[in-house]
Amino acid sequence: MKKFVFVLCVFAFCFTGMQAKKKTAQQPNSVELATEADSASYALGVNMGSQIAANLTKEGYRLDIFAQGFNAALFSGPTKISVDSAEIFLNNYMRKMEEVATKSRIKEQETFLAENKKREGVKETESGLQYIIVKLGTGEKPAAADKVKVNYEGSLLNGTKFDSSIDRGEPLVMQLNRVISGWQEGVQLMPVGSKFVFYIPYELAYGKQGAGQVIPPYSTLIFEVELLEIVK
Repeated sequence: MKKFVFVLCVFAFCFTGMQAKKKTAQQPNSVELATEADSASYALGVNMGSQIAANLTKEGYRLDIFAQGFNAALFSGPTKISVDSAEIFLNNYMRKMEEVATKSRIKEQETFLAENKKREGVKETESGLQYIIVKLGTGEKPAAADKVKVNYEGSLLNGTKFDSSIDRGEPLVMQLNRVISGWQEGVQLMPVGSKFVFYIPYELAYGKQGAGQVIPPYSTLIFEVELLEIVK
């Protein structure tokens, strides 16, 4: 959907810009780059055109129909959809596509968790948190109000790693009751010295908002966590 939003932004730029500054010239069949401004104009067209084509193709849009609408607006020709109607249509279409993508993403997460809990060694709590005990330590278990020191790696279902204290070369010290619910619940299950893998449903993670550019909305997260110490 990020690519789709990008395409809509390009549309908005083109339609708004062309509406504000009408042009009556016809599209030339060939062009001579006589000045630096000519070359800059052509380079901008090449740059934008290549990006638009790549994104449209990836999202499944037809380049030939896009080009017809684009050129009609660009050169003030007759259009099958008015500029105002196009904006309304695209806004509605964007919402519809986002709803479809959201349902698909939620279904993917639910399917994964339903299958994952059948795997040998996977345990599930009442909240839906799933975990595997890689190594069971012998120390005490932390309480929600405790500060703990951990090593961890976090990834998405597709394997994309979004965070790692190991890669940074420094364990994380954190107040347990100030992190996501899945961490709060999961780390309290761990005696010091343990290493668990947690499968955290989006409801116990970053929910429908996601987190920045790295964690999409409705993401189940996988964390490998080693509890090193309860910091007194």
